[in-house]
Amino acid sequence: MVSIIMPCHNGASFIADSIRSVQNQTYTDWELIIVDDASTDESVRIVEKFITNDKRIKLFHTTQSSKLPATPRNIGIEAACGRYIAFLDCDDEWLPTKLEHQIPIFDMRNVAVVFSYYCKMKSDGSLQNRIITSPMLVDYQYLLKGDCIGNLTGIYDTQKVGKVYQKEIHHEDYLMWLTILKEKFYAMNTNTCEAFYRVQKKSVSGNKFLTMQWHWHILRHELNLSLLSCIKYFIFYAFKGLLKKLR
Repeated sequence: MVSIIMPCHNGASFIADSIRSVQNQTYTDWELIIVDDASTDESVRIVEKFITNDKRIKLFHTTQSSKLPATPRNIGIEAACGRYIAFLDCDDEWLPTKLEHQIPIFDMRNVAVVFSYYCKMKSDGSLQNRIITSPMLVDYQYLLKGDCIGNLTGIYDTQKVGKVYQKEIHHEDYLMWLTILKEKFYAMNTNTCEAFYRVQKKSVSGNKFLTMQWHWHILRHELNLSLLSCIKYFIFYAFKGLLKKLR
């Protein structure tokens, strides 16, 4: 089984489409764990309607708004029953073949993470005709140069690495992937586009100065790399970001 973790805070505008994209998966052995993070809109009511007709969908709640997605995600990871843990935010969507293309790759011995390309879409759902690509095979050293695993496409194998939780910091998914690959595992790309990432105008992650600070914090304070190593990997990260801007 695949356990899909979906945090939700006031996601009423898009969550129905996100849920349907899971229900439309050609790979059907999954559970969808939605963790509502103190929503004040109609999110919970919408989810409850889906639960009535699909028992694979489960709803959990935080006691108060956590402000960071790691908190509801960790509640979902704790409750997960599946061998595989996947992530999908309540405003993003999967293509129907996402899980079907990813699960067989875990048969490779040292692959603990599988991910895919994804396409960006505007808040109204229209596509930007921009596919975010990444390497076919990623190890720990490569990932130190910058996150190339889209969280909405990433999935990991608990049979190989156990349950890995997300720390309550910014770029929490990046640190989680690094933690897994640090144990001599690899992340493998399906080489296909399997998801739609919705770009929101008020997204905090769109602030490049802040994201640079978060990246440095992970290298220096979470991974405890030497100052020289941090500078080296940060230069790689900044250069990749510049190239992305120029494309």
